[in-house]
Amino acid sequence: MCQRIQIADFEIANDLPFVLFAGPCVIEGEDFTLQVAAQIRDIAARVGVPFVFKSSFDKANRTSIDGFRGPGLQEGLRILKRVKDEVGVPVITDVHTPEQAKPVAAVVDILQTPAFLCRQTDFITAIAKAGKPVNIKKGQFLAPWDMPHVLEKAKATGNHNIMLCDRGTSFGYNNLVSDFRSLMVMAETGAPVVYDATHSVQQPGGLGGATGGNREYVPGLSRAAVSIGVAAVFMEVHPHPDQAKSDGPNSLALADLEALLVTLKKIDAVVKGYEV
Repeated sequence: MCQRIQIADFEIANDLPFVLFAGPCVIEGEDFTLQVAAQIRDIAARVGVPFVFKSSFDKANRTSIDGFRGPGLQEGLRILKRVKDEVGVPVITDVHTPEQAKPVAAVVDILQTPAFLCRQTDFITAIAKAGKPVNIKKGQFLAPWDMPHVLEKAKATGNHNIMLCDRGTSFGYNNLVSDFRSLMVMAETGAPVVYDATHSVQQPGGLGGATGGNREYVPGLSRAAVSIGVAAVFMEVHPHPDQAKSDGPNSLALADLEALLVTLKKIDAVVKGYEV
C-alpha cells in the first residue's frame, strides 16, 4: 500500500502525479531566493506539477573549508518563511543536527536529512520526532535494501510521514551512479520515493577543492526515474549554474526546467494512467 503524505493542498505518493522539489542548492541572498522561488512556482503551475521549494540555510558538508555555506539557521529560516508566506509555496530544507530539528520544523513543511547522516540513529529519530514530514536521503554508501531499517527508526517515533530519496551510489572515487533498482526496492516499503536527479550527477570532490558534476545527464536520468514511477523528483535549479555558490556543475539551468517538466509529466501520465 502506498503511503500518502499531505503537503499544503496536494498529496505525495508513488501512485499519484509526481511532485517537484526544486530550487538553488543554497540560499544565496534574500531577493534572489524569492525571485527564483516565484519563477519556479510559475513554471510548475503552467505545467501542472505540484511544487515544493528547496534551498539550504547551511551547507555543512562542503568539500573545502572555504566553500560557501549559506546565511545560517536564523537568517535562513527567516528567508524561507518569506518564501512560504509571500511566494505561497511549501518549503523543504536540510537539517544537519538534532538541535536544529525543532526550529526548522516550526517554519518549513518538510525536513530533509543529508545522505551522509542516514545511519545516525539519534539524528534520524530527532528529525522524525519534530513532527513534520521527512525526506530521508539514502547514503551514497548504502544498499537500497538497507533503507527499510532507516525507515523503521524514523517511524518508531510515531511519525509515519517519511519519504525515502535516492541520490546516486558511490562508484569508485569522485563518481556516482544511479541504480534504478533502488527506486523499486525502496518503493516496496510503501513510503513515497523521491529521485534526486541533480545530486545523482555529482562528482564528489571532483574539482579538487569542490564538487564537480555532469548536469547534461539530469534530463535523461529524470526521464528514467519517472518512467519507473516515483512520488517526487528533486532538482537543484539555478538561473546561472556556472555562477552558483554551491553545486553549480550539477544544477539544472532554470531556462531548461519547463521543457523538461512537460516531458516528465507526459511520461508520468503514461506510467500512472492519468490524463495530461
